[in-house]
Amino acid sequence: MVKIKICGLTRMEDIHLVNRYRPDYVGFVFADSKRKVTPNIAKEMIGLLSPSIKKVGVFVNEHIERVKEIIDMCQLDIVQLHGDETPYYCTLMGQPVWKAIRVQNLKSLEMMKEYPVEAILLDTYSKGQYGGVGKTFDWNLVKQAGKKQKLVLAGGLNAQNVATAIQTVQPYCVDVSSGVETDGIKDKEKIEEFMHRVRLGVKMYA
Repeated sequence: MVKIKICGLTRMEDIHLVNRYRPDYVGFVFADSKRKVTPNIAKEMIGLLSPSIKKVGVFVNEHIERVKEIIDMCQLDIVQLHGDETPYYCTLMGQPVWKAIRVQNLKSLEMMKEYPVEAILLDTYSKGQYGGVGKTFDWNLVKQAGKKQKLVLAGGLNAQNVATAIQTVQPYCVDVSSGVETDGIKDKEKIEEFMHRVRLGVKMYA
C-alpha cells in the first residue's frame, strides 16, 4: 500500500483533520516557508497527534545541533532534509532521513545513489527555491533513471493527478501540501478526496 504524507501543518485544526483521516505521516516545516512553525508550536500540536501517525520534521541547511535539539523536543520520527546537505551530514542524524532531490532533468536523479538514507524524496526543481513550489516534474524521468531506492514523491500532487503519479513512479509514499489546501489552509474535503484517490489508484494499478 502506498503511504501518504500530509505536509505543512500549521494549526491545531490541521491536527484534528489528520487524526480523522489518518495519513501515515505528517510534516512540520522548520525552514523558512509560509508554512513554517516554531518548535514550541509543533510540540504543542504533536501533543494532540494520534500516536499512529509518524512525525516528519522538514529542515533546510540547518545546523546539525539545532536539528537534533528539535528532534528531541518534538519527538520526531523522521528528518526530511530539503537543502544542500551532504551525504555525510545525513549520517549524523541518529534518526531515519528522507533526503530531498529537486528534479530538473535525468542528471538530477543521479544524485540519489550518493545518499545513504531511508528514502529519497523527489520534488520539483525551481531556481532559488528549496521546495514547496506546488508544481509537478516529468515523472517519466524516474522510470528512465531506474528505481534503486525507496521513493517519496512530492511536487504538485493533488486528487486529480495522484493516481497517475502512483502508476508512473510507483513510490513508497506520496507527499502533499498545497494540493490539499484552499487559500493556504488545509481543506477537509480535499484531504478526504486525495486519500480516497490514493487508495483507489493503488487498487487500480496493483
